[in-house]
Amino acid sequence: MRKLVVCVAALACCFAAAVAQDIDIGNPVSRFVVLPPRPSPPGAESPTVTLPTWSGTFTYLGVTYSYYMVGKAPSTGTSTTVKAFIIPVKVIIGTHTFSPNKTFGGESVVQQTVESPIFKTQDYVLGAVDIGTTQYVDAFQRANFWGTVKNHTGYHVKLGGPTILPTLTLTPGSSGGIGFPYGVLAGEMDINYFDAQAQSYISGHSSITPDTLPIFLTDNLYLTQGGICCIGGYHSVVGTQSYSHATFITASGVFSQDVSALSHEVGEWMDDPGVKGTFNSIACGALEVGDPEESFANSGAFPYPLGGFTYNLQDLVFLEYFGAPSTTSVNGWETFQGNPFGLSICSNGG
Repeated sequence: MRKLVVCVAALACCFAAAVAQDIDIGNPVSRFVVLPPRPSPPGAESPTVTLPTWSGTFTYLGVTYSYYMVGKAPSTGTSTTVKAFIIPVKVIIGTHTFSPNKTFGGESVVQQTVESPIFKTQDYVLGAVDIGTTQYVDAFQRANFWGTVKNHTGYHVKLGGPTILPTLTLTPGSSGGIGFPYGVLAGEMDINYFDAQAQSYISGHSSITPDTLPIFLTDNLYLTQGGICCIGGYHSVVGTQSYSHATFITASGVFSQDVSALSHEVGEWMDDPGVKGTFNSIACGALEVGDPEESFANSGAFPYPLGGFTYNLQDLVFLEYFGAPSTTSVNGWETFQGNPFGLSICSNGG
């Protein structure tokens, strides 16, 4: 990807190359990634708690695939709440500061995230079926296993809180830059640099335990990998501690606008947490329920008004998309939005 170093025209030269920022003028690649599970650091204590998970199987083309997901089995009718943390990430790149604590539309990005359908409840009706009044990703998961949940309606997997933890402030230096990847100003930061900081933060906060979900929240900033922008979010695991990152872009109609990236990452964490040392593997790759939707209009996101703000939440694919029986999900659908794009089994990767 080509980079252009910009200096102030009034100066005779770039008086300090260290303060000049790279301007991304290449073509952005909109995507989310998964960083593979890593072992616990040497000397780390064994956790006394773990993330609750359950296991299941389905058969497709004569092959039986196994998976494990967050919560209790839908057939138990049990409600699980996983405590969530939001870690605001303030990033300083040259003269630019990107902070989700800044006010946007009368509230901070952190506040708008807390008040979004990721954490707040509303009623979800899919076709003629009322899934219930709950959080967005819980509604997705109830619909994912509606063939069972309709007879065990106490089943839920919800996020508790969230609790806002102290801000993580980063100055990435050469690992950061400024770009205009979608025609709007955005920060850019290397994912490997950021992930090391995230792991350090987790190890330094005893309140973050494996039975919780820490979410690192940036605003108007994308992660890069190999110098290529733009990653809207990712999830990963160290030992048995799962965690996630999502960015909140305040510009309308732009990749990862408001909580669309967060809906993607929470949905994938719930169906593919990685806490057993590996992520789920199925016929068309990983069991990543958001990835098949990335290439569609609005990056697969749909509008959901709540509290005077219209959020954009990504469509997520059901287990049917990966080859499970059509009796598993609500209405036999393959996605939470009713398969509006005509997807078929494993038609758009996994």
